[in-house]
Amino acid sequence: MDAPVWVDTPSSFERMLSSLRKEKQLALDTESNSLYAYRERVCLIQISTSSIDYLVDPLALSDLSALGELLADEGIEKIFHAAEYDIICLKRDFGFEFRNLFDTMLAARIVGRTAVGLGALLEEMFGVRLDKRYQRADWGQRPLPPALLAYARLDSHYLPALRNRLEEELEKSGRKELAYEDFQRMCATAVPPENGHDTVWRVAAGYDLSARHLAVLSELIAYRDRVARQKDLPAFKVLSNQALAYTARALPRSPEELRNIPDLPPRLAERHAQGLLQAVERGLSAEPPVRPHALRWSDPVLGRLDRLKTWRKELGLQLGVESDVVLPRELMEAIAQRGPKTRDELRDVMQAAPVRYKLFSEKIYRLLTYQD
Repeated sequence: MDAPVWVDTPSSFERMLSSLRKEKQLALDTESNSLYAYRERVCLIQISTSSIDYLVDPLALSDLSALGELLADEGIEKIFHAAEYDIICLKRDFGFEFRNLFDTMLAARIVGRTAVGLGALLEEMFGVRLDKRYQRADWGQRPLPPALLAYARLDSHYLPALRNRLEEELEKSGRKELAYEDFQRMCATAVPPENGHDTVWRVAAGYDLSARHLAVLSELIAYRDRVARQKDLPAFKVLSNQALAYTARALPRSPEELRNIPDLPPRLAERHAQGLLQAVERGLSAEPPVRPHALRWSDPVLGRLDRLKTWRKELGLQLGVESDVVLPRELMEAIAQRGPKTRDELRDVMQAAPVRYKLFSEKIYRLLTYQD
């Protein structure tokens, strides 16, 4: 196996692009720094063909738009394993769009494989064992150690061969159309809106806090967020959720009381004493946060949802796949909420899933209209 090509200058980037434009398939993976930064960013892009591996340094390159043109090119297939997170990160950081995708994890699920992690698939099919000790590495560091470079290239190196094996299985199982429908839907994955970091309700879960304590917790979270942003650290590396929840419950008023808070080590209690105590003071005079209204479905919607869940679970067992392979959750919920009364209305709801409409619409229609 030849050494991967490190790409961190405009000239090496252009040489890579000139080569990639001749390819019909590109395998990709990304590495981000979510464990080491306040706002994560893509720190490495791995790109492999059947003959060469590239490691692209987006921290050193100011303009990756030409790579985006390749990713949006319908004539070049992009191969990922578990594409959703990579697509979200690449869209978020660079505004890339995707067409013509093959996701090896989705393909493995659709043919009924139970062990669908990349490591498990590569070991079974090619006898290759991936070393996952670097999964929590700091990919924002430069230079990247040789061990990290070797680790990173393997996540894309075997994807073209894996893709070919899984497409054969899709052909044999008769589920190729279903898989390609999901690949197309994956291309449309949206970047979630940025809504801050931990919410008061997530941190408070399981701690049975009163409205007064929730107001204090909200101020404690805001303090932690400010520190994390200033230090460019993920929030959990400043103070844990448990420490904040216990502090909100205890309402400490002095450094001595802070030292008795569970899950708040003495060194952190000392370092953050002023900020935490001031947050408690602000919270004691603040209005408690208003809990967002949970979505409540009507009884007819719940009835349709229950029938659809039961049906897809039974069919999944027959086919040897997880139930969401039969009907993805978001599509199932959309059908239950709309409650289409005609086949045309059902087709409208399922317009992003024409293969599933072709395969399952009659059964779904009967379920919705109580027909046996």
